[in-house]
Amino acid sequence: MDAQQSRWSFLFRTDEGRIDAKTWWRNIGLLVGIFAVLTLGWILIEPYAQHDLATEPFFAITVLAANLYRVIYGFASILLLVCYYNLSAKRWRDIGRPPSFAGLLPFLAVVTGALHWLEPRVGGEIPHFVVIIADILLFLILVWNVVDLGGLWPAPRKN
Repeated sequence: MDAQQSRWSFLFRTDEGRIDAKTWWRNIGLLVGIFAVLTLGWILIEPYAQHDLATEPFFAITVLAANLYRVIYGFASILLLVCYYNLSAKRWRDIGRPPSFAGLLPFLAVVTGALHWLEPRVGGEIPHFVVIIADILLFLILVWNVVDLGGLWPAPRKN
């Protein structure tokens, strides 16, 4: 195994160890970039995922391809959240906080995404303010992660 593979294995496959803010920023940028490309692909393909049997044949290759991409996008998103957790747990440990804090953002991202997907499909059973509260909480946790893990707070003085 070469040095790059072992480095990626250390950063994304385990939550053990410590990393500095610069390493965290560089690798979070990589994860965000991958997620942005995948999301852009989904935005472009999503209209083809709709299937109306009244106007389209039972088997349509475009619908199959779009829904296959949906499945791949879902798995990739979960994998990216796991990579985020492993990377951020190292950073939380490095700044002297519990590494379990790294699980807050991925958990809330999945819950918020599920609420956004589910709310229009259940006919008013989920009040819209619940989705808004989840969005606000996700944003606040994201800001907290960026500020603390990115080293944007001034470092405490050591006597």
